[in-house]
Amino acid sequence: MLESSRNQWEEASRRVADEARDPVRHRQLLDLVAVVADELRRRVGGSFTLADLDRAYGRAEDWVRDAVEDALPPRARVGVADAALVQDAAFAVYARGAVDYRP
Repeated sequence: MLESSRNQWEEASRRVADEARDPVRHRQLLDLVAVVADELRRRVGGSFTLADLDRAYGRAEDWVRDAVEDALPPRARVGVADAALVQDAAFAVYARGAVDYRP
């Protein structure tokens, strides 16, 4: 399960990077990734393992969607696909801080 999650996270990170051709969208995605990463810091803490993060991932969909929607102006809602992209990319970013992280 963890390896599958990590693959999803890294793929999302690449997809966000690919959005750099549209600077406005790319900036919005990066800002939302930061929002989710901040919430991960609150929920998972500063010292964690990849297994801890994977457990949080399994329960993240609802709170991520809420965090993303709260971070946007009312008329700038994102779709489910974008929320999932932001979620996975934020987990990729946050995974790099795990005590057992290996690239």
